[in-house]
Amino acid sequence: MAYTFLAAQGRKVGKSLVQQDQVANVKAALEKAKARNVAVLLPEDHLCAEAFQEDAKAIAVEGADIPDGLMGLDIGPKTRASYAKRIAGAKTVVWNGPMGVFEWPAFRGGTEAIGKAVAESSGYTVIGGGDSVAAIEMLGLAGKIKHISTGGGASLELLEGALLPGIAVLAKR
Repeated sequence: MAYTFLAAQGRKVGKSLVQQDQVANVKAALEKAKARNVAVLLPEDHLCAEAFQEDAKAIAVEGADIPDGLMGLDIGPKTRASYAKRIAGAKTVVWNGPMGVFEWPAFRGGTEAIGKAVAESSGYTVIGGGDSVAAIEMLGLAGKIKHISTGGGASLELLEGALLPGIAVLAKR
C-alpha cells in the first residue's frame, strides 16, 4: 500500500507493487488528510531487491524514492524508528498489514520493529488482518496485544463506520 501512496505523491517507486487503479483515490485521500491537518506517515527509506525472491540480496535505499530496477520489500531503519516513536506516543494503535515481506528473514526487520513497538505501547492496541496476525504470532508478541482480529478488511470497514454484512443481517431480525 505504501508504494501506491508514494506513487500518488509523484515519488519514484522503481518496480514496487503499485495499485494503479487506486492512485486517483489515494491522491484524493491525501488531499483530504492535508485539508484536515492529518499526518499520513509514509516510508522515508527502504530495503529493496532487484527481484521478488526469498534469496534476493537486500539493498538499502536512503530516501523516499526507489531507483529504477529495484522494488521495495520492507521499510528501512529510519522509517522503523520514526514509526516506533509515533506508536510509543499513541493512545490507540490499529495495525493492519505487515511492513514488508515478513515471511522472508531479509525483509522481516520492519515488521519486527513495528510489532515490538505495538507490543510495548501503553495505548490500546488492535491488530486486524490475517497477515498481521500471522506476523505478530511468528514474532511471539500476540500475548502483548489487547485485541487481535483476523478480519482485516472488515475491521477497517467497521472503523470507517460501514454496516458490516453480518451486523446488517442481525439488524433485520
